[in-house]
Amino acid sequence: MTVLITGANGFIAEHVVDLLLKKNYEIIGVVRSLEKAEKVHQQFGNSSKLSFEIVPELSAPNAFDPVFRKRGKEISSVIHMASPFISGATDFENQLLIPARNETVSILNSIKQYGNDTVTRVVLTSSLLAVTDLNKMGDETITFTEKDWNPDTWASCQTNPLRAYAGSKKFAEEAAWNFMREHKRNINFDLTVVVPAMALGPHKFAEDVKDELNVSNKVIDGLLCSSPRRKLDHYMNAPFIDVRDVAKAHLIALEKANARGQRLCVFERGIGSQDILDIMNQKFPSLRGQISQGPWPGRGDQNTKCSYNTSLSNKILGFEFLSLDQSVEDTVTQILCVRDQVM
Repeated sequence: MTVLITGANGFIAEHVVDLLLKKNYEIIGVVRSLEKAEKVHQQFGNSSKLSFEIVPELSAPNAFDPVFRKRGKEISSVIHMASPFISGATDFENQLLIPARNETVSILNSIKQYGNDTVTRVVLTSSLLAVTDLNKMGDETITFTEKDWNPDTWASCQTNPLRAYAGSKKFAEEAAWNFMREHKRNINFDLTVVVPAMALGPHKFAEDVKDELNVSNKVIDGLLCSSPRRKLDHYMNAPFIDVRDVAKAHLIALEKANARGQRLCVFERGIGSQDILDIMNQKFPSLRGQISQGPWPGRGDQNTKCSYNTSLSNKILGFEFLSLDQSVEDTVTQILCVRDQVM
């Protein structure tokens, strides 16, 4: 079986590629440049089961048509993970909202036109931000489930960077479900959506830490760089999941029959910066006195937060998630090891 993965050089995607290779899948990775393709191929030992196609602009009209015209007969499944994330974006509509929606619709159209005889399942990577109401994440009376949707509108998603990114995930996912409903009589593939929270955990390859940590792990790195005298000006509060569990969820979304047509939420509870600092100070004695202890040392996050009921997803996924302790410990160990090598 051959799986096409868009954004194959991404933080989560490289863990997905690793799992698929271990299960003997053939993989076609889609990346934006030859340089990125060569780097990832080398990292995976130049595996003969991993090949690449270059699509420089994923949101361009018919961007994926050349790939599917060329290799559509090989592809049995598609995992669409690529999504625009532009640090410092100011034109939210044209830099985030429209490209994310267009990329999703574009690849589904290409599958319908050139891969409808061979592709049986499409897996889309969405986000918790497509589920939750950003205004209610601190409301302990609220419980979100797989059926909930971010209520922001196209207009309200253009008010700040966080809402814009959330909107890009929401409208891309909505476009995918709408496509499936509109074309259900003319397509032979089904859709499963994986909805992860903030993904922490080590990069698949430590060398990537030297270049740039992924957005979620920058939270951990920021706390590693905190002053012992600071109580933390900016306080993170969000549900978490380990990146390795997100990768497992993608494999289950790809393989399990009962995942068909489902929205798999991969997270359970909210955590805060205090939780991460407590783990750092406990697990790494050398950091004590070098980093912040936070506002509530040793007591965990004391902020109020909403709840999540993802029992349907958990039943389909069928595995226990890695703990925050394990995720933070593995991430910090990797970052510190890389820093020691650099120094």
